[in-house]
Amino acid sequence: MNRFQANICLISVTLIWSTEVIIYSCIPDSVLPFATTCITNLIGAALIFLCFFKRIIASYKQDGSKLLLHCLLLGVLDCVYNVMYIYGLNYFDVSTGAFTLSMDVVILPVILIMRKKNVDSTTWVSAGLVLVGIMFAMARNLFSISIPGFLLILGGCIIRAVFIIKLNQYARKYDPVSVAASYSMIVAVICFIIWVIMQPTTFAAIPWSKEVIASLFIFSYFIVAMAEILNIFAQRHATPASATIIYSSEIIFSLIWGMVLPASLIDPVIPDVFTFVGAGFIVLGNLVELVDFSKLKRRKEARHEAS
Repeated sequence: MNRFQANICLISVTLIWSTEVIIYSCIPDSVLPFATTCITNLIGAALIFLCFFKRIIASYKQDGSKLLLHCLLLGVLDCVYNVMYIYGLNYFDVSTGAFTLSMDVVILPVILIMRKKNVDSTTWVSAGLVLVGIMFAMARNLFSISIPGFLLILGGCIIRAVFIIKLNQYARKYDPVSVAASYSMIVAVICFIIWVIMQPTTFAAIPWSKEVIASLFIFSYFIVAMAEILNIFAQRHATPASATIIYSSEIIFSLIWGMVLPASLIDPVIPDVFTFVGAGFIVLGNLVELVDFSKLKRRKEARHEAS
């Protein structure tokens, strides 16, 4: 898998992730987000363990406590930034909140520079375009943005940027399947602890209808197990900065679902001109990251010399 193929794989992952808003709509509001995350990650991890049991055991025999410790770090980072997102998004409408979550596109390259890591000029251009898109989308609410909500989202984006850097590092070091299974199980355990504190009745509090059970299993298979394995495999060949830029395309997919799907499945989204312009810049930023312009230039020069 080369870098271009890894980026295409990451786009597929963000497309899968964007459907979680549709699946969530089938789960009653009375079910806490921590309950959903706990159950889906638990089932997802179990599915991965069942399919790749021997591979995971072999990986732990080789890497042992280091693999577990690093997956624990990933699980903690994941839970922290998601908690900050959950409470921060309460201060925003759906559209503005979705664009705000993409601030890690700019934060991550800055962190890499602070760690004395190189960032491609193309990545800076892509990040700049995505940032312009975010600013356009937020322009109509710029002077009414809640400071506490913005700080929560900003803090979550910083932690998520660190999470992506670490995930990229561990994906190259360990078996991706083992990382996905272990990290998902740890997320499930942490969320269960929070769930018990907030709702001691836990599983008894969930209305176990056919629709809820089906939604949880679909989420577990596609969003947790399949998408996470694809994501970690792609991270082995992508850079953290390019992965973050591509993740921002999830906003575009989510907007499309909100525009075309019926209100019975998802909260309708009625975009204004600022949203359209912002989405356009994000698409452009992703195209700049996906297209290898240096390769195109070399091909053009080769054709010119041949003629």
